[in-house]
Amino acid sequence: MAKPSEKLAESLEVLHTLQKNGTVAIHSGDLTRTHRERLCQNGFLQEVMKGWYIPARPDETTGESTAWYASFWSFCATYLHHLKGKEWCLSPEQSLSLHAENWTVPRQLLVRASKARNNITSLPHDTSLLDIRALMPDEKEIEEKDGLRLFSLPAALIACAAGSFRQNPTDMRAALSMVRDASEVLVRLLEDGHSTIAGRLAGAFRNIGRDQIADDIINTMRKAGYNIRENDPFETQIPMILPAREQSPYVNRIRLMWEDMRGTVIKCFPEAPSLPKDSKAYLKQVEDVYVTDAYHSLSIEGYRVSPELIERVRSGTWNPDEDENDREHRNALAARGYWQAHQTVRESIGKVLNGNNPGSVVDDDHRTWYREMFAPGVAAGLLRPADLAGYRNGPVFIRRSKHVPPRSEAVRDAMPAFFDLLREETEPSVRVVLGHFIFVYIHPYMDGNGRMGRFLMNAMLAAGGYPWTVVPLEQWGVYMAALEEASGSQNIEPFADFLAQLVHAGLKGEPAPGLPPL
Repeated sequence: MAKPSEKLAESLEVLHTLQKNGTVAIHSGDLTRTHRERLCQNGFLQEVMKGWYIPARPDETTGESTAWYASFWSFCATYLHHLKGKEWCLSPEQSLSLHAENWTVPRQLLVRASKARNNITSLPHDTSLLDIRALMPDEKEIEEKDGLRLFSLPAALIACAAGSFRQNPTDMRAALSMVRDASEVLVRLLEDGHSTIAGRLAGAFRNIGRDQIADDIINTMRKAGYNIRENDPFETQIPMILPAREQSPYVNRIRLMWEDMRGTVIKCFPEAPSLPKDSKAYLKQVEDVYVTDAYHSLSIEGYRVSPELIERVRSGTWNPDEDENDREHRNALAARGYWQAHQTVRESIGKVLNGNNPGSVVDDDHRTWYREMFAPGVAAGLLRPADLAGYRNGPVFIRRSKHVPPRSEAVRDAMPAFFDLLREETEPSVRVVLGHFIFVYIHPYMDGNGRMGRFLMNAMLAAGGYPWTVVPLEQWGVYMAALEEASGSQNIEPFADFLAQLVHAGLKGEPAPGLPPL
């Protein structure tokens, strides 16, 4: 008779086969009842609704949302194909967000279908599907992306509600920037006589600096006999022109977010003191706060380290060969990596204090920070040497976050654009807040993004003469909620306010909440 562990292993092999084939949304018919119940009881399957499941991790706590957010889009694609075949597509507004590579999990996903019943299907963690009976585009105007049926970009721009330009300006501008020539939208505008929509799109293209496309729309529609009035549907202008030949919509999204958010950051943040005259004294202060910084930064990432362990690692008295506890061993390796990375960050700050452009310094040096952070794990055999190669080559998900970071191929477009923005920015506070936020928004590495983001933040703080600032473990919830608000709702104010409070305390020589007296 097979042991329980052998039975579970058999069920896991079946699940593994499904996952190898790319299955994320698992229908009850994909598994026998025995395998399904065994996997659910042991935490390897999570029920989404009656008859539908997603893979999960047994070590996730009750109510954990990470597995669901990571599976959301694949689940919805499979479920909708199973339910409706090809008789559905996402709304034009949601289609535009996905064309613009905004994969943030929406609270409610709007689906159009010719035979819909206007039903709401409840999904985990306060998400849902709403299928509405509405006009479907022609099949030639539907594109499939990762299994999701979308309005094509031109069809979505024509079909979307006028309010979308005010409610979601970043996605709309990023989507507009993907149109290369007026002919992409003119065919449909002319065939269906959309004079009002043509005027709106002409105004929208002019808003992002695409005057040629705007003029072509207006002149062609008038030549065809339509009375057309140009109307800018956006509430604001942007003081920038988006590159006409940008290949990655992620790059334009980042540029648009930066421009949109910088004014809020400047309003929230204390004025920069300017570069310190005594760079040695500044670096001494950075060294003095190291133990506190390492404890809180590593603890935020889930490592269990003590100030004593950090001191042992820093002083070199910790012997990995004598550490037999696997968890303690990993914690100590993380602490050692943090120490090594911190030394290279201090060297980078030294360059910044000598007047070098902080964006250029971090662009040149951040790869070294990363390699030093994970080198001890490679030396100990816990990580592969390939893990030091650099930017990730696969998808990554942020725990409990609805924000889905860019695909790995987009990271290599997004990071140079990010460093260009950092290099060109003249306001120190903007480099601090948006430097940290955009870095973790892109999430360029498989691991260590939070620590790298805080290192980058402190390099930018030094460039403005602000003190090294520790994000306290006790404020972890507020910190993560503020980042989530910025990522999911494009609202940077809570994050700017949060960092501003920490920096204010440092400027006054006071400890931040959760930190010991200075």
